[in-house]
Amino acid sequence: MTITNENCVVGIEYEVKEAGTNEVVDSNKGSGQPLEFIMGKGQIIPGLEKGLTGMKEGDSSDLMIPAADAYGDYNEEAVQTLPIEQFEGVELKEGLTLYGQSEDGQTTQVTVKSFTDTDVNIDFNHPMAGKDLMFSVTVKSAREATADEISSGVVGGEAPAEGGSCGTGCGCH
Repeated sequence: MTITNENCVVGIEYEVKEAGTNEVVDSNKGSGQPLEFIMGKGQIIPGLEKGLTGMKEGDSSDLMIPAADAYGDYNEEAVQTLPIEQFEGVELKEGLTLYGQSEDGQTTQVTVKSFTDTDVNIDFNHPMAGKDLMFSVTVKSAREATADEISSGVVGGEAPAEGGSCGTGCGCH
């Protein structure tokens, strides 16, 4: 079936690099486990979803996704300085990724940019914010979503357990 932009269950094998580099940022190639998601549910970055529209099972493509359609532009205002006391018990190092809870109860990811004896500079931007991405994808499967999948937003029709994840570092939100 041809991938449409809504209520289509898609499975892809992918490799992603920061555009202009040869460094692989994320990949599931050779894992035997395609990344499965439902189109139109915001489960993958918008530019990748748009690039997959019109492809069919067995199709392969290289898709350039600009930062604005991936993880957004880098926001300087998303960098904050906090007192080091808020990080008690954490072995700080530059580049360390920490997870916390936002004011609205969502899990949030921050990166330690730098620290002193009194302060910690943290960055709330996604690590790939401001970066254009090059995806090499192969469509492994494409089918209509079931009614349960459409209502739950989950491939297979059941919501994941608390704290569930699709298991990838890049393709999903």
